[in-house]
Amino acid sequence: QVQLVESGGGLVQAGGSLGLSCAASGTIFSFSAMGWYRQAPGKQRELVGTITSGGRINYADSVKGRFTISRANAETTVYLRMNGLKPEDTGVYYCYAKMYATTYWGQGTQVTVSS
Repeated sequence: QVQLVESGGGLVQAGGSLGLSCAASGTIFSFSAMGWYRQAPGKQRELVGTITSGGRINYADSVKGRFTISRANAETTVYLRMNGLKPEDTGVYYCYAKMYATTYWGQGTQVTVSS
């Protein structure tokens, strides 16, 4: 079993910054990819960014240039640095980690950006 525990998030004014982290524990062999999704009220969950074991990074167009994703701790922790936050960035942010054919999810952390 793999557990993902997120931390960070909270309330920030538009233009501000926040950082999220997600630490994995349990029986871990190797994650092929880790990253973040988010879900705004009344909307579907959408991909924010992904970082692969090879270091390839992809971002949603809506966050390019403002968000930075990174990995550490033998690639069992993933971070999301969010700068220039906008009200439309508000939502629950979920980290994920893919190991073989299984995707594991964190519990989600709330990010609220006030205008």
